[in-house]
Amino acid sequence: YHVNIKWGSFKLSYYNEYKSYLRMAEASPVKILKMAIDKKTSWDKDEFLDSIYWIRQLLAVVFGVLWGIIKFKGFIGILMYVALNLLIVFLYYTSYQNIDEEEYGGHVELAKEGLLTSFSLFLVFWIILYTLYVQPMGHMVTG
Repeated sequence: YHVNIKWGSFKLSYYNEYKSYLRMAEASPVKILKMAIDKKTSWDKDEFLDSIYWIRQLLAVVFGVLWGIIKFKGFIGILMYVALNLLIVFLYYTSYQNIDEEEYGGHVELAKEGLLTSFSLFLVFWIILYTLYVQPMGHMVTG
């Protein structure tokens, strides 16, 4: 097989990915969350989207633990998590940070940012805590 590669565009693409990797490495979750707390932070698009991502991860852990301890079950628990997650993030960027959402891709882009990842993390915590509280370790059924 013969593959034609435009080396100039390949190098540029690789360089852009490398710059993106460096940006993420410099912006630790703790640094981003500290910036997110400050109302006076001036954001660039990537930093603000990172803050939304890490806020969602934090919400996922908190809600997953709460849902497990409270022993929520089924679709209602999932629906409540998604609704609360979307509402909290919406209130964060419209009321707390007062940003123009169109500068960051609009409401849909901000709603999607980190939602599926946080949903997965939420499920992990919810399932583990629910299992521990409903079936203590000594009473686990073994196969």
